[in-house]
Amino acid sequence: MGNARNKVLFVCAVWPEPKSSAGGTRMMQLLRFFKRLSYEVYCCSAASHTPYMEDLASEGIVSFSVKLNCESFDADLIKLQPSVVVFDRFMMEEQYGWRVDAYLPDALKIIETIDLHCLRLARKELSKSAGDLKETLLNSKLAQRELAAMYRSDLSIMISKAEMKILEDCFSFPKKLLFYLPFDVYAEYLKLKEFRQLSLSFGQRKGFVSIGNFKHEPNWDSVLHLKKVIFPLIKQQLPKAQIKIYGSYPDKKALNLHNEKEGFYVLGRAKDALDVTRKARVSLAPLRFGAGIKGKLIDAMLAGTPSVTTVIGAEGMKGKHEWPGVVASDDQDFADAAVKLFVDQDYWERKAACGDEILKHEFDASIVSAELAKVIAEGITNLRANRSVNFIGSMLRHHGSQSTKYMSKWIEEKNKAKN
Repeated sequence: MGNARNKVLFVCAVWPEPKSSAGGTRMMQLLRFFKRLSYEVYCCSAASHTPYMEDLASEGIVSFSVKLNCESFDADLIKLQPSVVVFDRFMMEEQYGWRVDAYLPDALKIIETIDLHCLRLARKELSKSAGDLKETLLNSKLAQRELAAMYRSDLSIMISKAEMKILEDCFSFPKKLLFYLPFDVYAEYLKLKEFRQLSLSFGQRKGFVSIGNFKHEPNWDSVLHLKKVIFPLIKQQLPKAQIKIYGSYPDKKALNLHNEKEGFYVLGRAKDALDVTRKARVSLAPLRFGAGIKGKLIDAMLAGTPSVTTVIGAEGMKGKHEWPGVVASDDQDFADAAVKLFVDQDYWERKAACGDEILKHEFDASIVSAELAKVIAEGITNLRANRSVNFIGSMLRHHGSQSTKYMSKWIEEKNKAKN
């Protein structure tokens, strides 16, 4: 199976579905990154298979299923002997990290954070009642869990510079345990030049569009807010306006929002997110809480479609560049911006062009991929020395892993007793 130092094991919360979520796309980008480094790449998950999961075998990636709270995973670790283990979000480190520590103490542990979960939860709380973000984070049990997992790991890969700053400002989290890897779409943008040339003009485009995985709570909240608040404000100015809502895994309550008389269409999974986005005149994303990078807004830039979103929606995306649309300050501002983009062709064309600069300067991971490869190689070589100066991580590995270990062992024994 090759040299053990050239193997990486990904422990995934769910099987990657790049056509369902930005998280799935991000995970595939990391899997392919290690393939380019000539690693043997393995991917495991306790999740059920779905019709929409990526065909990993076609990419030369070996996948296998694992069980939660089961010692069979220990045997998988001993058999594979990977030099690097990548956890898909901090919960996977909580679940499996102590087993890696026990059976592969010299494996480099990496967390792909996707986004800061504690930040998303804190913002959700603050969307319902006033409060201070820093204070909310510092009193967050989820933040304690998430940062503990990050301290126990050797590196956490971040998708947003804004979130790195929050970690530094709120928690004084050490920069040396973080690495910024942007969402990598610039290469895709270059491949889509012909697609962009065929992109529909202002007059050829129809209606508004909104896209997002319905299982992701910020997206569901966004759809509800569109239905109850934003779209009625738009309809006051554009009585014949229509919006098409797309997203994977819609449930009954989401589909029940569909109302053709109101021009509010809930259409479920899009066969091609870019295609439906390029056919719309304006993309709407009234996100009231959340974290990370918003795939729907990346798709809007790729499709040359101006978007209206919130400060949270645009966070960590535009750098110093002008937003390709409007970042709205409140609900009325959001609706007014959507209407202006919809009716003003000159304004629409100027805003649509702004996305190209953001894609070029903010979403080209090739610029830092070589540096990440060096950081990983150095991390493997100097693993023990690096860990020796991370006392908090060592302390948490000692105490935290014991608690998760014995909780897992208890569940394991309980499951055996049932059988």
